[in-house]
Amino acid sequence: MGSAEVSPQMAFARFVRRAIDDARDERGWTVTDLASHTGVGRSTVFRWLAGDWQDYPELAKVRGFCAALDLPVAAAFRALGLPDAGPTPRRRHDDGPVEADVRAILDRLADPTVPAEEKHHIRDLLRYLARRPIRRAG
Repeated sequence: MGSAEVSPQMAFARFVRRAIDDARDERGWTVTDLASHTGVGRSTVFRWLAGDWQDYPELAKVRGFCAALDLPVAAAFRALGLPDAGPTPRRRHDDGPVEADVRAILDRLADPTVPAEEKHHIRDLLRYLARRPIRRAG
């Protein structure tokens, strides 16, 4: 392995660290809070942070971790070096503007250079839009 390559353990540890930092900054969560909300035990979280695993983390735990933190599972899978396991193919020629917009939002939420405050505003707006009543014409 060359010095420029990053192991899945290191990449996933970075992903988990960012998620923990965002949860602390945006929600005030400790690692104990994070464990109770995600269903991933503290010891597992600390193992992930240390890159202390030989077999890949249980994907159900990774999915639960991401779901509780509003993180795209695809970003966790990329960090692990796994192919995306989404319900739709990644690149389709018939993707419309909605799919492109959604992909752009997910990319922004997964981008470590985007400030936590901006991610918080994006998530708040998405929650608002998802819950508001649909007004039908006519």
